[in-house]
Amino acid sequence: MNLDEIKKDHRTSYLADMLEKLLREEEVVREMLAPPLQAGRAGDESLHEMAAKELKFIQEEKERLEKQVREILDKDKEEAEITNEIVLEVRAGAGGDEASLFAWELAHMYEKYAESQGWLWRVNYESKSDLSGYKEASFEIKGKGVYDKMRYETGVHRVQRIPATEKNGRVHTSTASVAVLPIRKKVNFKIDPSEFDMEYSRSGGKGGQNVNKVETAVRIIHKPTGLDVRSTNERSQLANREKAMSILTAKLQQLEEEKEAKKYAGDRKDQIGTADRSEKIRTYNFPQDRVTDHHIKKSWHNLPKIMEGGIEDIIADIQSGAVGEETEE
Repeated sequence: MNLDEIKKDHRTSYLADMLEKLLREEEVVREMLAPPLQAGRAGDESLHEMAAKELKFIQEEKERLEKQVREILDKDKEEAEITNEIVLEVRAGAGGDEASLFAWELAHMYEKYAESQGWLWRVNYESKSDLSGYKEASFEIKGKGVYDKMRYETGVHRVQRIPATEKNGRVHTSTASVAVLPIRKKVNFKIDPSEFDMEYSRSGGKGGQNVNKVETAVRIIHKPTGLDVRSTNERSQLANREKAMSILTAKLQQLEEEKEAKKYAGDRKDQIGTADRSEKIRTYNFPQDRVTDHHIKKSWHNLPKIMEGGIEDIIADIQSGAVGEETEE
């Protein structure tokens, strides 16, 4: 174990000082044990025995401290591997305008939750419906623990309620899909430039005079899979291109992980979902003021609070695997 490296790290520097002290003590004790004993001198034998016990104690302390250093460094390495940046996508599903409004509400719910967690929230791309709902939208979220908390939100979210335009008071069912894509520092593969097409266009919305003059918005189409990725809200074409490429890479990595998850799903009874956006994961029943998560078959009430970002209990229960009794019609 390299003492100089341990000293440089502020989390382990105090342990380096203790190890250094033990090493000095060990050297002194070993010198006491080095000279041959003079036969018949009880004092020398007694001193040798004491020194041997002291050496054993020092070595045990060294092992304990070295183990502590390894645990600190291993934990840091583990945390570094858990990404603190994600792209969250929402897309309207079945249900027309009501589905697009629900997609917008889901995005709003996650934005308010991100705000409560102190995470950074940024818009990558928005495509709005005539009623200002979302046909589809993409957001970047950064912050400690963001992927760990949001990873199980991927899938189909279903809403049951009476739309404002419904004259006969009938409950309608609509859906929106959510995808959570971790943006990792290290990726397992590279994309061949011949496999994608890149298109440029003018960004819409706010952003000053430059928005209408320069083609800063970027769209990438991955030909083998048909994946379509857009980034419009960065200030330059280069920044939008880099953002779009990072999202495309995350999507392709997720596809590989979905294949692996499905391959072994039958052997993983404790698995919470397969990170598949076609999997129905949650129902928001407004007439009964109830949210039911189908991962863990558990329900919660107070939908107004939940839709304003109050999903901490839901996420905590999913993370812990708390199983309830599903109550859904």
